Parts: sequence; C-alpha cells; structure tokens
Amino acid sequence: MSETVLLHPAIDGGIAAGSESFAGGTLACLCTEKPVKVRIDGQVVHNHACGCTKCWKPSGAIFAIVAVAPTANVHVVENGDKLAIVDPDALILRHACKVCGAHMHGPVERDHAFKGLTFVHTELSPDKGWQAPQFAAFVSSVIEGGVPPRSMDGIRARIREVGLEPYDCLSPTLMDALATFTAKKAGTLRE
Repeated sequence: MSETVLLHPAIDGGIAAGSESFAGGTLACLCTEKPVKVRIDGQVVHNHACGCTKCWKPSGAIFAIVAVAPTANVHVVENGDKLAIVDPDALILRHACKVCGAHMHGPVERDHAFKGLTFVHTELSPDKGWQAPQFAAFVSSVIEGGVPPRSMDGIRARIREVGLEPYDCLSPTLMDALATFTAKKAGTLRE
C-alpha cells in the first residue's frame, strides 16, 4: 500500500467549503506574543494551492494556500511594526513577520493585471467560511523547492484526489486575465 502524499494541512484532510455570505476575518501570524494581525473585509477569490518557491508554506507543507482580496479590503490592525517586505523587487510585495516568518499580506502595486490585489494566506485565520481552494498552481515548481521529479505523478494524483485541478502556471481564468492585460497594453485586443 502506498503512503498518502501530504500537500498542505488545510487540504490533506479534505477541503472545507467556503460560505457565500462570509464577511471576512482576521489573519494572525504564528507568534505567541504580540502576533501580527491583518483584517480582510469580505471574501477572498482565486484561493489555490501554490507550488512556487516564493509563497510562504507552513512547516512540512509542499504547497502554500494563497488567495487574493482587493488591497483596499486588507488592513494591518495589530503589530504591523513586525512586518518586513521579503523581496522589494518582486511583483508581489510579500510582507512577512520578522519573528515567525509567516507571510501576512502581499500587495501588487506596479502596473500589472493583478495591481490592486493583495495575496493572503487564509489558513492563518481561525475564522471559518473563507473560499475553498479552487485549483493548484505552479505544480512543477515544487521540484525547484526540493521535491524529487519522480514524485510528481503521485503529487498530481493527490491534487486531483482532493478535488483540485493541477496547473503548471495559473488557472485558465487567471491566465486569460494576464493575457488580456498584456494585449490591452500592446493595443492588440479588439473587443
């Protein structure tokens, strides 16, 4: 009998359904003293498992769970002085706790299809009702994080088993949004 591939604690035991009426909640970093807290007004969208090497993952997880919210809906409400930007040159300005390392919010501020959105990790919230993960992105990138290539068939099978579709980029909807943004900037899109 083969061992179950563990992807992330928030999806390994089954994906919890979100709530259409969810009004938002608060994320807290992993610190036991003076945790950073970030409030998100309203529901998130495009929640997904991400295999990229930039997203924060809890200890032992192969994938991150990350979603987006409008930047105007994301508010640091406690201990923001503990936050620092991980990579100021990156598209997503990931603000991480300097003590525990958890990524609390990552706004996109430069000219891009995702400008005005902030990436967040809803797993850092005790609140129930967040949108469930919808797909898995950048699946092949877990190899760059140290996963042996021979494990990929099992990982993709497990992703499908938990009810997600694995992509080696983003979901088709998000890829269409990126291509639309690029075509509009280039003047090649005629709607």
